[in-house]
Amino acid sequence: MAPAESEMPVLSASIDEALQQFGTQIADELNRALRPSPGTPARLYEAMQYSLMAGGKRLRPMLVLLACEACGGEPLRAMPAACAIEMVHTYSLIHDDLPAMDNDDFRRGRPTNHVVFGEALAILAGDGLLTLAFEVLARDLTPAATAAACCADLARAAGMSGMVGGQVADLQAEGRATSTPQELEAIHHRKTGALLSAALTMGARIADADLPTIERLANYGRCLGLAFQITDDLLDVRGSQQATGKAVQKDAGRGKLTYPSLLGEEASVLRARCLIAEACGSLEPMGERGRRLEALAQFVLERDH
Repeated sequence: MAPAESEMPVLSASIDEALQQFGTQIADELNRALRPSPGTPARLYEAMQYSLMAGGKRLRPMLVLLACEACGGEPLRAMPAACAIEMVHTYSLIHDDLPAMDNDDFRRGRPTNHVVFGEALAILAGDGLLTLAFEVLARDLTPAATAAACCADLARAAGMSGMVGGQVADLQAEGRATSTPQELEAIHHRKTGALLSAALTMGARIADADLPTIERLANYGRCLGLAFQITDDLLDVRGSQQATGKAVQKDAGRGKLTYPSLLGEEASVLRARCLIAEACGSLEPMGERGRRLEALAQFVLERDH
């Protein structure tokens, strides 16, 4: 599944250029992994491809590759894990956009999956991507022990105590009269931070990193995930649909629990900065090898879409 080593792009000093370069590489690998096997309904494949290949920042797969590289590994070895986590992330977006959840009509500047293909097929497209992610990990990642550990990381992060549990808690918090910052962070540690942490731990495992390094990278991922969610909440307040590719200023109308609604905008910005500082602090023992992850953290803090 992985391309020849000479095809792997060299990261530039600019994180924007690096995202673009890795985005192209990851998109090529996702296309290969998504090739339908005999018996795949054409319309199902079309719905899966529609969302998986819609672009986006590819933050999670890039974190897998950068973590592997930062731990002294060959990023190409981590490409199956990078593809798998992007499939899981895309499935979650398809399901989050459904009328029963966030009821969004636009994602990444175009109609959401259920608007184009109908709710039933959108649900099944998400299911297809979720299951394909674990097929890719089990089939393409070696050695077998590393593949098993990565499957466990990803399943734990995506499951009932991770992303799915966080989404349930987020839905239950809508419209609640009183909430605390601790409750909000607990939700987003699961909803957003868990999957980002899994990206880091999978990349580190593939590079045969030791346990302390894996734990430091997991903490980097947790902090980055919370900061990402805060900036996402702020973009809903401050951003535009043209820039973000999705509807904005919807959270307040739904009574959604967000950082700006609970802390205010200025305090939310400060909290995001503190989290990024903590994330970068987790990388200090890695020295120069952690610089690209530091740059990516700053990119998350400063993003406008």
